[in-house]
Amino acid sequence: MANPSFPFRQRSRARLGVVLNLAMTTLLVMLLAACSKVTPESSGPSPAAATLGAPSDSSTVQRRSVAVLAGGCFWGMEEILRQIPGVLETQVGYAGGGVPNPSYEDVSGGRSGHAEAVRVVFDESVLGYRQLLADWFFRMHDPTTQNRQGNDVGTQYRSAIFVADETQRQIAESVIRELDRSGKFDAPIVTSIEKAGPFTPAEDYHQDYLQKNPGGYTCHYLRDWT
Repeated sequence: MANPSFPFRQRSRARLGVVLNLAMTTLLVMLLAACSKVTPESSGPSPAAATLGAPSDSSTVQRRSVAVLAGGCFWGMEEILRQIPGVLETQVGYAGGGVPNPSYEDVSGGRSGHAEAVRVVFDESVLGYRQLLADWFFRMHDPTTQNRQGNDVGTQYRSAIFVADETQRQIAESVIRELDRSGKFDAPIVTSIEKAGPFTPAEDYHQDYLQKNPGGYTCHYLRDWT
């Protein structure tokens, strides 16, 4: 004799399969949405992003210059700096400390005195040092927070300009005075101007980090200045 409950069990199993498939699909969509969510802390609006571009062609360089800048986690800074017209090369590393050849572990604890920094090689016939500071560096981070950018806290995340000579120092001082008077910031700029000393390149995995890890952590974006 046929089991009268057999068709019911088949239908129940079919319904259960549909419900499980729907549940798995919903969970997958939620996980993808969570992974791709961008918070204001990790990435802000970048109205000026259209002005960025690919790194400049070094074959036509006329006046090669170097700047060393610090403004928080060097991953996000490098990603913006490398796209500025006139920038030829970028390299993340450690500047301003007292320990020779520091490692990331030395710097991250704040004990070595170094700041996470970016060494920027640029063509000064395309991008002047003043322009690099006034139009880009001070827009990509908050220079009014002492030893802090976003969630990153410590002297290694300080805002600093490491000047190579007196000319760079005078330009940096002039730019800071002008920006302080401009009203673009709600508090005084606390960026330190320090004499450039040895620059120690960071470990390979830090170089071009956001190129290797799209969507990785950054608290840097370009402010819309009018």
